[in-house]
Amino acid sequence: MKQYAKYAKPYMSAFIIGPCLMLTEVFGEIMLPKLMSMIINNGVANRDSGYILRIGLCMVAIVAVMAVSGIGGAYFSAKASISFTSDMRQDLFDKVQKFSFKNIDQFSTGSLVTRLTNDVQQVQQVLMLGLRLALRAPGMLIGALIMAFFMNARLAVIILIVIPVLSLIIAGIMMTAYPRFGVMQTKLDKMNSGIQEALTNVRVIKSFVREDYEKEKFRTANEDLQNTSLKAMNIVIATMPVMMLAMNITTIAVVWYGGNLIIGGSMKVGDLTAFTTYIVQILMSLMMLSMVFLQFARAMASVTRINEVIHTDIDLTDDDAKCKDRQVTEGRVEFRDVAFSYQENGEDKVLEHISFTAEPGQIIGIIGSTGSGKTSLVQLIPRLYDATEGEVLVDGINVRDYSLEHLRDRVGMVLQKNVLFSGTIEENLRWGKEDASMEEIRQIADAAQADSFVSSFQNGYDTDMGQGGVNVSGGQKQRLCIARALLKHPKILILDDSTSAVDTATEAKIRECFRTTLKDTTKFIIAQRIGSVEEADQILVLDDGRIIGMGSHEELMKSCEAYQEIYYSQREKTAEVSA
Repeated sequence: MKQYAKYAKPYMSAFIIGPCLMLTEVFGEIMLPKLMSMIINNGVANRDSGYILRIGLCMVAIVAVMAVSGIGGAYFSAKASISFTSDMRQDLFDKVQKFSFKNIDQFSTGSLVTRLTNDVQQVQQVLMLGLRLALRAPGMLIGALIMAFFMNARLAVIILIVIPVLSLIIAGIMMTAYPRFGVMQTKLDKMNSGIQEALTNVRVIKSFVREDYEKEKFRTANEDLQNTSLKAMNIVIATMPVMMLAMNITTIAVVWYGGNLIIGGSMKVGDLTAFTTYIVQILMSLMMLSMVFLQFARAMASVTRINEVIHTDIDLTDDDAKCKDRQVTEGRVEFRDVAFSYQENGEDKVLEHISFTAEPGQIIGIIGSTGSGKTSLVQLIPRLYDATEGEVLVDGINVRDYSLEHLRDRVGMVLQKNVLFSGTIEENLRWGKEDASMEEIRQIADAAQADSFVSSFQNGYDTDMGQGGVNVSGGQKQRLCIARALLKHPKILILDDSTSAVDTATEAKIRECFRTTLKDTTKFIIAQRIGSVEEADQILVLDDGRIIGMGSHEELMKSCEAYQEIYYSQREKTAEVSA
């Protein structure tokens, strides 16, 4: 638990003041029954209205102090627990942001969302409840026991029999509930993942008329969560009736035994009234403790899941980098006998024996069939993954020896799946360069063939994109993503099939920009169409993770049979379409 002390330290005053104020309230609750017995035994019995008034005013003052203390205790408890979990949530999010792709693959997106929201919320609830009851319940238990023994030790023995029995029952309930809460959170993960997937891909669902399938899929996950939650909550539900049964049986026993003492003249009516109240307080404190323990059991299941994220070893860091202050200045890229596998054991390699050099300013085309390893290859340049074997060098330095920030800051990427964020077009483009002027943004957008359609929007660059850029076409989204990458003025630019939704005329204009605006930038262009890479300085032909052809278009047309087949097949299709 030492790792969580840092979250409590800044708010230690709230962690201390809250429970202390609750103790003040407890002191008042313990005193009120005694004062009431004094009124009954002395004021009422002697018909002394002055005595009743004095003790009554004292009780009113105590109640007023209790009210202030209760409000203050609740406020500081809320402040401490909310602040604690807010900092924890921030650290969790920061940790996830440092995850490599391999780390993220260990968790589903829905699971990470649940851990950052619902699991943290469970910790917050148990903290808030604990701060309000951690001292209040034991304080009431001990105080009421002392007062009960002080008033009648023989009668107080009854409660000493009940407490151990209830403690065993509560312990049994906790042991049964803990694993069920863990399963419940896992089911919540699954449902959240399904919700996220359905909402993200709602257009695909509607286009394939799969609404009924998704409804059934969600219904199954929802019912699964419902049944699992009921199994966990059935344990919690059983707690209250058990406690109430124990309270009522104990109260009946006290009243019966105490009534005999009153008849025998060894106990006063007021004392029995106060004693009964203390018995209720003792049992109520046990009930409050049982609530805390049950919430704690649920929170511990969440803490275990939070710890899984916190203690995940990030497999891709720059801790051992030898040139952390080095910047990418030229953009020269070299692969030396590189192999790569997504498996930790290095099996099932998706790339093998990859060797080539890209000089600064060159355009490198990469072409090959689906699954040939094109995307995997370019992801090794900015260290989204690390090579399993061999070396990837930028400006003659192994990418592992750069700081991740300096390396990635000089690499611009337009991924295969174009992603825009909620906000305006201008805000999305400023991801490339936060302090760019509007003139610079327009120039780059024009180079990426995006300025014309953006200017046609009513609000221009202030047009809100909606979540994921849902209000622009695929081709427009691609051009905006290219503009965002160009705005970085990178030394290395990677385009992963990023003009597939753009017409050939627009694509030609974008390629012209690469030769002029980005003449000093090393460009890697992954494409399905040979026309997209035909003018490249060097073209890599990949098949099953290996380079089977390398050279210019003319050289490959003479030496690479696979390249020739792709070229002629695409040419024939173009001719058929034209006809």
